[in-house]
Amino acid sequence: MGEDGHVNRLGAATSPYLLQHAGNPVDWWEWGEDAFAEAKRRNVPILLSVGYAACHWCHVMAHESFEDEATAAYLNEHYVSIKVDREERPDVDAVYMQATTAMTGQGGWPMTVVMDHEGAPFFAGTYLPDQPRHGSPSFLQVLRALSGAWVDRGEDVRRTAANVAEHLRKEASLPSYALTGERIDGAVATLAGEFDPMAGGFGQAPKFPPTMVLEFLRRYRGESEQQARHMLARTVAAMAGSGMYDQVGGGFARYAVDRGWVVPHFEKMLYDNAQLLGLYARLGTDLGARIATETADFLLRELRTAEGGFASALDADSPAELGEHAHEGLFYVWTPTQLVAELGPDDGAWAAELFGVTAEGTFEHGTSTLQLRHYPQDPADQDRLAEVRRQLLAARERRPRPARDDKVVAAWNGLAISGLVDAARRLDRPDYLAAAVEAGELIAGLHLQDGRLRRVSRDGVAGTHAGVLEDYGCVASGFLALAQATADARWLRLATGLIDTALAEFAAPDGGFYDTGAGAEVLVTRPRDPGDNASPSGFSSLVHALVEAHALTGEGRYRDAAETALATVSVLADKAPRFAGWSLAAAVTMLDGPLEVAVVGPAGPQRDALVARALALPGAVVVAADEAEEGIPLLAGRTPVDGRPAAYVCRGFVCERPVTEPAGIG
Repeated sequence: MGEDGHVNRLGAATSPYLLQHAGNPVDWWEWGEDAFAEAKRRNVPILLSVGYAACHWCHVMAHESFEDEATAAYLNEHYVSIKVDREERPDVDAVYMQATTAMTGQGGWPMTVVMDHEGAPFFAGTYLPDQPRHGSPSFLQVLRALSGAWVDRGEDVRRTAANVAEHLRKEASLPSYALTGERIDGAVATLAGEFDPMAGGFGQAPKFPPTMVLEFLRRYRGESEQQARHMLARTVAAMAGSGMYDQVGGGFARYAVDRGWVVPHFEKMLYDNAQLLGLYARLGTDLGARIATETADFLLRELRTAEGGFASALDADSPAELGEHAHEGLFYVWTPTQLVAELGPDDGAWAAELFGVTAEGTFEHGTSTLQLRHYPQDPADQDRLAEVRRQLLAARERRPRPARDDKVVAAWNGLAISGLVDAARRLDRPDYLAAAVEAGELIAGLHLQDGRLRRVSRDGVAGTHAGVLEDYGCVASGFLALAQATADARWLRLATGLIDTALAEFAAPDGGFYDTGAGAEVLVTRPRDPGDNASPSGFSSLVHALVEAHALTGEGRYRDAAETALATVSVLADKAPRFAGWSLAAAVTMLDGPLEVAVVGPAGPQRDALVARALALPGAVVVAADEAEEGIPLLAGRTPVDGRPAAYVCRGFVCERPVTEPAGIG
């Protein structure tokens, strides 16, 4: 029932889907002669809405429009509205789905059709939002346009449909600065012009890991897709085999000082490694799995704090022995003699050749960084390499260790949580997920105070500095990753609380965001930089959080905020895409949907296979649970199919039938 106890005609229905709408203020009719007779009597068109109980976007449209008093009043005055459960009336569904597909080129649910008294459709569509979005009209705008056409037309239905379409184009025309597919294609072309075909990466020396750009290229689908795949594959392989990657202990240094990625600046930053472990895990390749595993193990071994968070960085320098000055890279570099001393003549010589360690050296004082340009293909050699690495790691522990900056930064821990969740879900590593949850608990319990984030903590004590925009965006994304991996609605509530605070306190008048909150210290100017650097900007991190929150909750205002914000960086994305990679990745996901997948059913190999298939789709938001979880709207109403785990897939507000086989996803 509605809040006032109102029950419409659907109150007598047997369908659970129709009963879900029994309390709507819309004066719904069930499909039948009485509804058509009423439309003839009143001389109004018929609105047909078709869906099913587990359809996520059906619920979203119901909440936005069918529960809205103003929208319902307009419908009740100008239409006869019919609600159909496609599972109850597959015949009705099949007829009008065919019409919808023919008229629009796509089908799905919720299905929205407007038709005459004979049942001939003159408008068909799927989800229609309550507000204009991305150049498309709102549901109420559509209703008004179609009602006007109905009253005024003097032509047949097909001519009327053409007039209605033109009327909608005029009503929906809004100034647009969106990151369109064409602009995104242009960004890929610009990146191709800056790509280093010999060494991978972009530009010359120094070379920074372009993690966010690489994720954009991974998600990109467009006219330059093959070129994007090449740039991605060449760069991730070059970085993995480089001296910038710690071939013994895992993890990446901050950047390489040379074009060929041979010599790094040796400090290891949490934000780099958090992002890179996630990127490599998402590649879905053997190389990606190996690098992600080694990098995650490095995080847990060397950056994890006693409280369960992650320290900020390891220094480049090691305290020198024998009273000498600190020596950059001392902890990481080797000579052929040192390798032989640790490994013996045979393994030492083999390791020197494999890692590119020469008598001349590739670094200072005849030392070499370790590179692994050609990973062994022979399983016996892989076992040999593993033993060599184990021995070298043990030997390295006897060297003076680089100092550790052990402050816990909220934003970077948010990135670490996201990266660990990516690795945990794709590599079947529950220990990584447990570590991510523990870090999330630290941030939620220590850094989050009275709904506001503190930027840093150390030794379990929170600092006084207020969180900045990147803290809100990155932590919210981390919490959303935990919500998807655990199906624990608490993480979703925490994430949306942070997002709502950010929207209220960091918003700029043009739809973008400032980097500091409204109550922050007043400086000469209020900082605002949407460009990505070594880590996502506060702007782009919040946009990603908005997109994922929208997918999980169906809250249109989150998507609206993301679209409006992205429009403010279109010039940056056009002219300098290397500094807008994370925004471009979000834009690609929004153009494609995003893809939302709810997997429901008993844990086991079949559910795991469905989840794995869904996670392989770039940019997908995937949540899995034993049963429907009301606290996570994407899971609401979802059930197994015939007792088997089932995947419910929605893309761009359109839901498909549930599937029980991985091949049905995508």
